[in-house]
Amino acid sequence: MTIYDIAKSCAVSIATVSRVLNGSPKVSPKTREKVLAAMNEHNYKPNPFARGLGLNSMKMIGILCTDVSDAFFAKAVSLVEHDLRKRGLDVILGCTGNELSDKKKYLQLFLDKHVDAIILIGSPFREEQDNSHIEKIAKQIPIITINSLLDVPNIYCVLCDEKEGMQKAIELLAKQHCDNILYLYDSLSYSGQQKLAGYKAGMQEYNLKQVPHLIQRIPRTLEAAEAITTKLLDSGVELSAITASEDLLAVGAQKALSARGIILPVIGFNNSILAECSTPSLTSIDNRLDVLCPAAVTILAQILNGDFAAAPSKTIFPSLLVERESFSHNKPNKKEAAL
Repeated sequence: MTIYDIAKSCAVSIATVSRVLNGSPKVSPKTREKVLAAMNEHNYKPNPFARGLGLNSMKMIGILCTDVSDAFFAKAVSLVEHDLRKRGLDVILGCTGNELSDKKKYLQLFLDKHVDAIILIGSPFREEQDNSHIEKIAKQIPIITINSLLDVPNIYCVLCDEKEGMQKAIELLAKQHCDNILYLYDSLSYSGQQKLAGYKAGMQEYNLKQVPHLIQRIPRTLEAAEAITTKLLDSGVELSAITASEDLLAVGAQKALSARGIILPVIGFNNSILAECSTPSLTSIDNRLDVLCPAAVTILAQILNGDFAAAPSKTIFPSLLVERESFSHNKPNKKEAAL
């Protein structure tokens, strides 16, 4: 049992539980008796972290991402930190990289630092086989995930329906009579799996052929996207449109098309600053970080205030398709594609 479990079982805030632990006179006798009874029933053993909360000495949230230089993660960190500071909460940021051992190390480090909660940004923290290390931490402090799904007690997930978003992209292309749609992606994280599933579902829904060479997994670099697109074009593969799991990959594909004077619709994902800066500007699926991040902070605040009933374990927002020049000005032209 943790201080959060005691608070939840008594329908009070963690601050109230902490005041009981610290003998504060601000707690009514009835509430104090209820909290102490719950502690006895569950054999709860208080720790310094719980006592610190009662003295208002924590107010610290840990944020973890794999790489803050990535545009998606950087934007998410900025939005989350801004909203946390507005609520009087401080932040510790950790960039773990993709190695599981480093992810585990940072989770334990944050726990040792007695943070009030941990926010995990992005799906790379969800492992394919075993997430017991996250489950272990969640038994002690609440964890909020942004754009990832972990069905574990005391983990609250806020995410975008990226599968539906990719299906929207395929629908848009299919209605413009695109049939040979190349899909570029870089990983099979939870997010990557959802996007790939959306591509396949969209292709199936509109009876479009799914052929192996039109689904390409590549490194997450501009150069890799440009190289594979060039290779496919040079080998005579017929393309009528290109979609990608990341804006960066879509921009790389656009460079390959531009080098050959080919005009095709291109759709990226994340609606990052790259989409606005590319030439032509890139049509992209927006996974709504501007909505997900504030929602995650709101849920966290509800948990810290003991309002567990108002904090859903899973919150899903729809994606948005933002149409720009790479689609609206680039209707498929098979003659040009064959050049």
